[in-house]
Amino acid sequence: MSPLRHLLLAAALAVACAAGAQPAAAPPLPLSELRPGMKGEVWTVFKGREPEPFAVQVTGIVQNALGPGKSLILCELTDPRVQSMGAVAGMSGSPLYIDGRLAGVLSYQIQRFETVRYAGFTPISDMLEVTTLPSTPNGFSPTPIPIRSGGSSRSDLDANPMSPVFTFGGLSPQVAELLQPQFQALGLNVLALGGNASGSAGTSTVSTPIDLKPGDVVAVALATGDISLAGTGTVSFVDGQRVLAFGHPMMSLGATELPMATAEVVTILPSQFNSVKITNAGRVIGTFSQDRLSGIYGEVGRQPHMVPVEVNFPGRANRKALHFDVVRHEQVLPVIAATGLAQAVIGSNEAGFAKGFKVTTTVEFPGVAPFSLSQIYPGAQGFQQGLGDFAGNLALWLFNPYERTFPDKISFSLEETPQIPLGSVEQLQVSRDSAAPGERVDINVGWRGFQQPVAGETFTLNVPPEWAGRNLEVILTTGPALDELTGHPRSVPAAQLRSFEDYVSALRTAREADGLYLVIVEKTRLFTDQRRATADLPGSLQRIAVGTDEARFQQRDAVTPLWEAHLLPGRLFNIMVRRPLQITD
Repeated sequence: MSPLRHLLLAAALAVACAAGAQPAAAPPLPLSELRPGMKGEVWTVFKGREPEPFAVQVTGIVQNALGPGKSLILCELTDPRVQSMGAVAGMSGSPLYIDGRLAGVLSYQIQRFETVRYAGFTPISDMLEVTTLPSTPNGFSPTPIPIRSGGSSRSDLDANPMSPVFTFGGLSPQVAELLQPQFQALGLNVLALGGNASGSAGTSTVSTPIDLKPGDVVAVALATGDISLAGTGTVSFVDGQRVLAFGHPMMSLGATELPMATAEVVTILPSQFNSVKITNAGRVIGTFSQDRLSGIYGEVGRQPHMVPVEVNFPGRANRKALHFDVVRHEQVLPVIAATGLAQAVIGSNEAGFAKGFKVTTTVEFPGVAPFSLSQIYPGAQGFQQGLGDFAGNLALWLFNPYERTFPDKISFSLEETPQIPLGSVEQLQVSRDSAAPGERVDINVGWRGFQQPVAGETFTLNVPPEWAGRNLEVILTTGPALDELTGHPRSVPAAQLRSFEDYVSALRTAREADGLYLVIVEKTRLFTDQRRATADLPGSLQRIAVGTDEARFQQRDAVTPLWEAHLLPGRLFNIMVRRPLQITD
């Protein structure tokens, strides 16, 4: 473009700005041409969907404020509407126009309580740099979400990114409050006050693309559908289908894959501490593929890859199943999936699992047969108390250190128990503590259900010849406790498995968490080669193996089951009773 044409275009854009129209196809304004005292306009949405301008004045440039070569434009917010409330969470990415040219985007909150409001702007050249960075073709996020502290040790004069406020749709405030610790641990600022304008039919499927323009409100979705979670910001720059937004990192994921969605602003809640836009997230229109220091970048019309999650109620024909999609991220997926389950249990008038219920979790991985795990809870309160553990266990089930893979689908099935599923053991009696091969041993187990009379059952065992000369034990305990005793804990060190297939196999072999296991065991010294265990391996061989690879080969005291029975399924116990049983020659 010739210098004369460039000047004419800038003049025309300046006239358009003066007339109250937003500049279109505005050329960039280099940092070298910015001067203190320059006046500009920032375009953002205050309510609804249409952007409006507010006035600012350039104070100066803070050189290398965000790192080598990464400066920050400091502006005074001179518009009375914004001066009273400061930079608002949700305004991040709002483009700054000076003399009809695009100088930067609103991105950093400088202070909160001072009498004159300032804000930091990311130079547009730094944002454009994000479009040139390589993306990850399979959509996996290569870096974890940074863990941020919730403390208040920061100075109010720090430059802090205007982190998006994530709002839920389809979630009761009670459930949102219950899950706050899990989301805070991920560094996500989550509010329950928000909505999903697309309704329960919203999914991650890209609908008819729309034309975005700088200043429009845009959302980054972590979940879509009956349960939604989205962070709202502002479009900074548009080039065809390519979109830049925010002007700062969202979650510092680097190359990633997150749904891009429409949004609308319901209102702004002014605050001396942190003003916030209250928004409704809309339909998915594309995918963000970069989450970098200077902003986020994506394309309209591109389909995001997500994990479908559903919650079913097989015993209730009139209860509608929940369907939602969640981003493929190791830390985010388990927490949001658990959130949807919590909404089904305690966040609805139709919940009513007063006595107790069983949750069956079915996970489908590509190329692997589905596997299911069940857990019984004594009512909604018991579920609330164990929700953190459930989310942690779900993370353990879903992800592994062997292969980067995500489930094709996660399903939860909720079934109410006919009675309160609590139980207590009254007695464990063994008819004799010494027996010979061929002799009969009677084992009597007495228990009591919740607010029920004592009941019992007798198990008769004829001692087999191969038990001769052994010192055994009779144990009555739960499935997880027995797994631990037998050297098969549910949390398996990575060095003890060989592959993802071994990892899934270990999950399949876990004993049921409900009911009791009555077992006859023999004490042993287990030697494990990854997941394969050998009892009482000669000491010379153990020393050679452990000396070779201490992480792979492990030794531990354990027990070997010789006989076992699973009794009283559907009830919850917390007990371990042990009785000696010596078998003579």
